[in-house]
Formats: sequence, C-alpha cells, structure tokens
Amino acid sequence: MPDQSRGKIDDFFTKIYGVKRLFAFPNPVNDAAARTVALGVVAMTALALVTGWAWILIPLTYGFLARVATGPTLSPLGQFATRVSGPRLVSWQKFVPGPPKRFAQGIGAVLTVAASITWLNVGWGSSRWILLPLLVAASLEGFLGFCLGCTIFGWLMRWGIVPDTICEECGNLAKRYAAAGYPVGSDS
Repeated sequence: MPDQSRGKIDDFFTKIYGVKRLFAFPNPVNDAAARTVALGVVAMTALALVTGWAWILIPLTYGFLARVATGPTLSPLGQFATRVSGPRLVSWQKFVPGPPKRFAQGIGAVLTVAASITWLNVGWGSSRWILLPLLVAASLEGFLGFCLGCTIFGWLMRWGIVPDTICEECGNLAKRYAAAGYPVGSDS
C-alpha cells in the first residue's frame, strides 16, 4: 500500500507543479544548442579573464547549476541556445545522448562553484586559474564539437563506475559518435 500512495503523491506534484518536467534534462540533446551554450561559456569566461570582472562568475555559476538541475529550462543561455540560435545552426544539427551532456554541465558547475568560493575567500588572482580548464573544455565543445565531459563520461561507463542503465546508447563511444553523424571506423 505505501507504494501506491507514493505514486499518487508523485502524480499530484507532477500535475499541479510540474516538478518532474522542471527537473528533467533533455534526452537526446540538440548538439547545435549544446555548442551554442559552450560558445556562450567561452565568451563569458574569456571576458572575465581578460577584464578581471570576477562578478561574471555569478551568472556563469548560476547557468551551470541551472542547466545541471533543469537542462535549458531555467538557464537564460540555455533558452537562447534552444530557442534562437540552435535551430538556426543547421550544419550543427545532430542529436546526441543527454546524460553525458548533463555530466559535462556538472563538471562546469563544480569548476565555477570552486572558482566562486575561491574568489570570495582568497581573491580573483587565485580564482581565475580554476577557470582555465573550463575555458579549454568549452572551447573544444563550442568550436570543434568535441565534448570532453562526454568523453570522460564514456570512460567512466567503460570502467564500470557509471552503470550502463544511465545511458545505454553511451556505453559504446563508436555507436554514440555514429548516431551523432561523425565518421567512425569499422568494428573489424
């Protein structure tokens, strides 16, 4: 009986508040939108590093936390990417699995939270060094379409750290890249 009441409570919150939809991450993800978000991250990170405007960490950190929690729903950059720029970038239109992209956003969240905490406690001079790996990873995604976090996610699956049930289409990197339209060598 307790399982039935739990289901009714879940249905109630979903119907009334849309909680499950709010905290959902898209699967699959439009690669054009993901690359647009990455280019936005590159722009904000580079601007912060060049100008010394540490306050840019606030929207940068919020964006990563929002995208990890809700996908593009609560992220202004995510909304721009999915509604405005992503659909117009026809040559980048490829659909890729969502869980690795969420993992990559999680790495960005960890880096920006760490940079924010360092900025508040130690200062901008130390904080900016934490942003360099973020700049590199976002540049790879935005300019080349290579998701470093997604590759790490695939390794973690291969090593058995992330279970196959999280993303069945992700266990085989060759299959994932072929589905995204990238050339993949033969299996022989």
